[in-house]
Amino acid sequence: MKYYDDFLKLILFSKKHANEIVGNSNAAKVYLRNAVNAGSIAKIKHDYYAVKSLDTKQAIPNRYAIGSQINTTAFISHHTAFEFYGMSNQVFNEVFVSSEKKFREFSFDGLEYRYLPTKDSFGVQAPSKLIRVTDIERTILDNLKDFSKYGGLEELLSCLSMVTIVEENKLLSYLDKYDNQFLFQKAGFLLAFFNGIKLRPDFFKACKLRIGKSRRYLYEELRFESPKYISDWQLYVPADLSSRLEEGAGINA
Repeated sequence: MKYYDDFLKLILFSKKHANEIVGNSNAAKVYLRNAVNAGSIAKIKHDYYAVKSLDTKQAIPNRYAIGSQINTTAFISHHTAFEFYGMSNQVFNEVFVSSEKKFREFSFDGLEYRYLPTKDSFGVQAPSKLIRVTDIERTILDNLKDFSKYGGLEELLSCLSMVTIVEENKLLSYLDKYDNQFLFQKAGFLLAFFNGIKLRPDFFKACKLRIGKSRRYLYEELRFESPKYISDWQLYVPADLSSRLEEGAGINA
């Protein structure tokens, strides 16, 4: 098929790329319409296309590549980053994409691509040509920060139980960049239960110095429950946290 090999080099592309390959915008428009109808190209959303396998007729790029290439600032984050690293108990039908540039959320191939605004580009790596994803340290912090929105406490605990090693200095550096007292509280309190992450006592001392004086609830719904207060971290936590850790993460707290 004409031009197929040229598009195959890109895997994901826009109309601008098609114009360059085909030669002009009118011819490119006709080519794309015919290719989509023929099943060699998939239209992901407006001005965003993927090459399909001629054998399977399925889009070649996976969810992580599609999310990463939405625009030049997009990257995979939050629970989807845990999924990328194989550190999740569940695989969601939502793909969380952080981006400095806003994009309209869309559905493709049974998945919902969700826009998460960010101004922070630190801790993002490119494990392949098409994929940009938060490193494990930022992935941990992003999920600690927003776990109520992206899977809940039990899923967070399960994901953290699969983490085997982190760079402690990097974790502290990212905490400094976020400069969020509540995040220092959550990181210091929750990460202490996960020996597999191998954090030294100095990490928890550093967190404790940055928690401020406010008492906070681990998540908002606890205000309407009967939580337990942890004075060391000035946190209200679920009264049944020990059993949740044991059930969700296999940890005897």
